Amino acid sequence: MKKVFIIHGFNSSPNSSWIPWLMGELKMKDIYACSLSMPKPEAPICLEWVEEITRHIEINKNHKIYLVGHSLGVAAILNYLQSEFFNKSFAGAILVSGRCEKSNNPLTGSFYESFDFKLIKSRVKRCTIIHRDNDDRVPVSNAYKLGTELEQDPIIIKNGGHLNGSAGWRMLPQALEALERMMTKHVSNKD
Repeated sequence: MKKVFIIHGFNSSPNSSWIPWLMGELKMKDIYACSLSMPKPEAPICLEWVEEITRHIEINKNHKIYLVGHSLGVAAILNYLQSEFFNKSFAGAILVSGRCEKSNNPLTGSFYESFDFKLIKSRVKRCTIIHRDNDDRVPVSNAYKLGTELEQDPIIIKNGGHLNGSAGWRMLPQALEALERMMTKHVSNKD
């Protein structure tokens, strides 16, 4: 069974922005989707977020797991992928408005201490990067750097800020389309 776990961003929640819409669209396609309630989103600790992702993947290790992260959720996914907790049942990731370079926010600094992109790339066979060209919180250069490191061409959307609710994003069809493509490839490749 395919399962999608969505990781929200800093100071956010499981029901923010386009997350409820994406879960509803996946449900209509008979794909299980759950938005994780990450610990202390207003003062996050990287290890706690990685442990929360790990907990859900371990419980569902007999399923094909896809992760969708927004903003700090992307950094949490990258940290999970390079952690000792990584589980091979992981099938792919959608990385939306994600930072991979140091942040000026002292509350999230531990999420960006270092990324072993060689290891991460070896563990994520299917990945899509989605970003805005005018993101005021996470510069688009982060999308291009992630794209270079993971050998993926990012999907760059014109105008619209940080792809969150305060920028007016209640739907994100690019994430749904990317998941559908990823899942179709997964079925045809059978690996």
